[in-house]
Amino acid sequence: MKPQHFIMILFAFALYWMYQLYNAYWMPIFIGSLLAISTANIHKKMLDVFKNDFAAAFGSSLLLAILLFAPLGYFLTTLTIKLHGVNIDTFTLVYEKVESLIAELPDSLAFVQSQLAMVMDYNNLSSMAGNSLGFAATLGKYSASFLKDAFLIIIFYFFAQYYGKTIVRYLIRIIRLPQQDTTLLSLELSNVMSVVFYSIIATATLEGALFGIMISFIGYNGLLFGIMYGIASLIPIVGGALMWTPFMIYELSLGHSGNALFITLYSIIIISIIADTFIKPVIIKYIDLNFIKSSTKINELLIFFSILAGLTAFGFWGMVLGPAITAFFMALLKLYDSHDESYFTGKS
Repeated sequence: MKPQHFIMILFAFALYWMYQLYNAYWMPIFIGSLLAISTANIHKKMLDVFKNDFAAAFGSSLLLAILLFAPLGYFLTTLTIKLHGVNIDTFTLVYEKVESLIAELPDSLAFVQSQLAMVMDYNNLSSMAGNSLGFAATLGKYSASFLKDAFLIIIFYFFAQYYGKTIVRYLIRIIRLPQQDTTLLSLELSNVMSVVFYSIIATATLEGALFGIMISFIGYNGLLFGIMYGIASLIPIVGGALMWTPFMIYELSLGHSGNALFITLYSIIIISIIADTFIKPVIIKYIDLNFIKSSTKINELLIFFSILAGLTAFGFWGMVLGPAITAFFMALLKLYDSHDESYFTGKS
């Protein structure tokens, strides 16, 4: 056996056991690395300020924890506590009011009335109360799991920022790709991920703040439900409605038809139409042109569907994984298109 073949066998053996050893941590490692790629310009600015790699990596990690994981941690823990303290009388009040509203629908909406009545029969009061308790328990377990994953992601994000240059230089050396090819791949992935990450943060913050301010005037916890709306807004098309519809129904059940109408009109006109339809594309374009200053042409529709597909396939972290996988694939297509066939076949 040739020595190089023996080395390759040993390398494959070691690679297999490395995969088994770190199997539980691959997702946090991957997410942390992608977030490091997305926020590379923040790390560069930190480095300009602190003039030290460790301080810059620590500052970037602390900023990410504050901006991203602190609100999510607050949301999950607070919602879990509130769900455990839900009063059954609240379910009774809302359920009876919704039933009476369905019964009072005009004859022209009889087909809708029958469907809604079937839904109410299926989701009876006892099942709703039981489901809420089950959901609270599930959310509690998910909260603990999320906080653990968030901590690991921050740790791996720090290492990716601190050792990033060394790792990239080593990978370039062992892959032996030409400089222009590695530059193309890294720029495509970095530019797309940066636009996706910053636009998600900016639009979720904007829409969550708009909803939180509005709902706090009615007497609810504006911080909690603003964070909830920001997270829900990441779900394309129906995300916002998942938040404001229950509030509208609850206010109707209390007899506050004015509040219900205000919630509906504000959510549709101010948030869904003005903020999401008109302001959101402006934010994305501004981030792309002024903050990232990307020369890469980014297809907004492709990013939209990659986020949607990522959320469907991988859950919450799919909003990071979906665009990353799509951007990497598109970069490989551009790399293939930039060379002739002889480059890949080795034939001149």
